[in-house]
Amino acid sequence: MFSTELLAANLLSPVVLAFALGLIARGLRSDLEIPAAIQSYLSIFLLLAIGLKGGAALRNDAPDNLAVFIVATFFLGVITAVSAYFLAKAWLRDSRIDAAAIAAHFGSVSAVTFIAAQQFSERSGQPADSVLVALVVVMEIPAILIGLALAKGAQGIRWHDVREVVTGKTALLLLGGLAIGALSSKDGLAKVDAMYFQLFQGTLMLFMLDMGMLAAGQLRLVGRDAFRLGIYATAVPLLHGTLGVFIGHWIGMSASTAAVFGTMAASASYIAAPASIRASLPDANVGRCITAALGFTFPFNLAVGVPVYFALAKSLQPS
Repeated sequence: MFSTELLAANLLSPVVLAFALGLIARGLRSDLEIPAAIQSYLSIFLLLAIGLKGGAALRNDAPDNLAVFIVATFFLGVITAVSAYFLAKAWLRDSRIDAAAIAAHFGSVSAVTFIAAQQFSERSGQPADSVLVALVVVMEIPAILIGLALAKGAQGIRWHDVREVVTGKTALLLLGGLAIGALSSKDGLAKVDAMYFQLFQGTLMLFMLDMGMLAAGQLRLVGRDAFRLGIYATAVPLLHGTLGVFIGHWIGMSASTAAVFGTMAASASYIAAPASIRASLPDANVGRCITAALGFTFPFNLAVGVPVYFALAKSLQPS
């Protein structure tokens, strides 16, 4: 089922190699640094660009079973958050608040992992469906809200919590870009093609270089919990990714679309979820959540997880 060719192609892609360069730079204590303002610009650029690309493609080829995809994605977001919570309680022996915090991160989606999986599908010659851009937001919102609900219990979720999640940078830029891409004319999009389409790969490499340095920095923060946290942050994504691929196949997605869908379920947020959890659960150990998501899960999915989910999705398709 698993193809070493898929693994080699992924490991030798410019995106993964740029991430590895970031790890090496931090390991060598290089003075290489990307300023915070540039980091923010790169993330805004990528989220808006992927939204534009998805909207442009969705306008020409919207799936007939879109409602089924949305419902399935919503419930998958619920399942991943709840399972991450109980596994954190059992394996990491977390308190209710810390288990809920890590559940919000591992039930939510890493937009950068999603982009890397999309790029992998394009390199394979079978691009995933553009509808997945919208499904990223559909999966992210319930996962974070469930994490907050599990932490607060009877106190419930306030309107401020919901607003914080819905108007977050990731959701706003992806949905906004999706709308702009879907509503713009072909000639209108052609005018921004050089900026948002042709420069996408190079910008993604810069962002992944920065992600490599950040991941290396997070790994230094892991103490005695390294073993348990590392097992959790790789086993839970594999479980969620496998479930996502099977659900994607079951609801009629193509192999490449189901694989990216599985990758979405396997990823862990280190942008949207930390912002929401910090604001709503000040007592939660958000630093450990970011370390697990960025230090363990992100590199694991980038190097190994994505090829595994694609191989699994391909094996489920009738020959």
